Amino acid sequence: MSAPAAPRVSDAWQEMADGVRLCSRIWTPAGAGPWPVLVMRQPYGRAIASTITYAHPRWYAGHGYAVVVQDVRGRGESGGRFSGFAQEAADGSATLAWLRQQPWCNGRIGSYGFSYQGLSQLLLADPNALPDALAPAMCGLDERLHWASSGGAHWWALGVVWGLQLAAQGCSRRGDHDGWHRIRRCLDDGSALHQGPALLEELDPEGMARRWLASDPAQPEGWRRHQPPDALWRRPMLLIGGWHDPHLAGVLDLWQRAQAAGGSPELRIGAWSHLHWHGGIDAVQLDFFNRHLKGQLEQPTVPTAREPLLLQNLADHRWQAGNPRQSSGQRWALASQGLAAVDGSDGRLLESPPAGDSPPVVVVHDPWRPLPGRGGPLGLDAGPVERGDLDQRTDVACFTTAAATTAMELLGQPQLRIQASADQPGFDLCVALSVLELGGGVRQLSTGVARFLGEGCLEPQLRQVALQPLLLTLAPGERLRLSIGLAAWPQIAVNPGDGSPPQGGSGPAHRTISVELQLAGAELSIQPMVGAN
Repeated sequence: MSAPAAPRVSDAWQEMADGVRLCSRIWTPAGAGPWPVLVMRQPYGRAIASTITYAHPRWYAGHGYAVVVQDVRGRGESGGRFSGFAQEAADGSATLAWLRQQPWCNGRIGSYGFSYQGLSQLLLADPNALPDALAPAMCGLDERLHWASSGGAHWWALGVVWGLQLAAQGCSRRGDHDGWHRIRRCLDDGSALHQGPALLEELDPEGMARRWLASDPAQPEGWRRHQPPDALWRRPMLLIGGWHDPHLAGVLDLWQRAQAAGGSPELRIGAWSHLHWHGGIDAVQLDFFNRHLKGQLEQPTVPTAREPLLLQNLADHRWQAGNPRQSSGQRWALASQGLAAVDGSDGRLLESPPAGDSPPVVVVHDPWRPLPGRGGPLGLDAGPVERGDLDQRTDVACFTTAAATTAMELLGQPQLRIQASADQPGFDLCVALSVLELGGGVRQLSTGVARFLGEGCLEPQLRQVALQPLLLTLAPGERLRLSIGLAAWPQIAVNPGDGSPPQGGSGPAHRTISVELQLAGAELSIQPMVGAN
């Protein structure tokens, strides 16, 4: 059998109402059209086409789709000025209308893409110019909560590094090769985490990343929250998230909103980070588009492709049904003799509160040696990681369950509630949930942060830390460990302890911070990922 003919590849320019021309690369199948169209709109260059996570457009063209990857305004070879998400609604609707006028388009359009390319699918100005089906991945509507911060703390490393990537592309576009090389060098030698904000101010002063880092992550004022057209929620939608992706809260919010609007969104959450999908989603996505753009209902190559809700277990990577509105509901009390930050065997997670009171546990943050943040959704090394060495530090309080006697499933969002106070008007709680494996490793699976600033830090108050949702089956003999630290550099900036907003790593004015954890009433629980009906 001969190989199928290669698709035709061409570039096309579309003129917008204001005269700006947008450039798209188009892959059309061999033979006579027209065909249904898959469109992706992205700021990173149409030639890349998000192949870091997806199959190449040629693969989709080989399955009977015309594929269009567009440089958004002000990026790649498209004209105009790039202004982030704010520009996409008008351009997105105009592009869909333009595509339907092309002789190679049969009038059916699907959209796909992750991150920026995920949200660009949802930002449409004209409710009459919508895709017929869409597959947004790893994105959300709220720039504060879904793109830039967690628990009142900026995503420092992610925000700075992503901002520098966009700034470097801007330098390349305007011929500033020196600026491009300066950015590249600081990324390569690790100095970006310290020098990045100054470079953003110099080389991309109006960029999204700089604006986000200059905005208060604890307050909604001044942040954009996007609103798609109401009719879009009822279109066929495949939502894709990852347990180790920082945008998972945004994906879950999209799922909840689509359901509330009367839609029937499909959902997949894999054991994935933002950039590593370990086999990807292409076969499932192809079946989704085949159903909704071609009306093809034959048996898919992936048997579970049409399940409405599938979650991947972090333990064995098995896909299984699961409802984000439900949780496994476990609860544990925290107990210690006061040595949980010194003796790894002292802190305990108990299924019922202990008899008698536990003394407080004091954790001290030394700004000269801040606790590193590792893995999780906010790390440049995102994903599950070994953290046994971190838990041996004396600035980490650890609480561990007894060994599981039977397999135990954890489904939902871990949440810590604990009364805490500091001796300074500013501190962070940086929390991790890990599995103590039978082989002796400490595999971190979920993390969360919460930032506290102001005089209220000095008073004992109930503090809450929401961790990244998960699905995990704990094997017999394995144990869970809760780790509580006071920093996660460079995932979040190091708290200076003086009540001012943190901006970067430790400096000469950073204070030593002592935090007292009161264990009476403290609880780790597994809550639903989204609000229950």
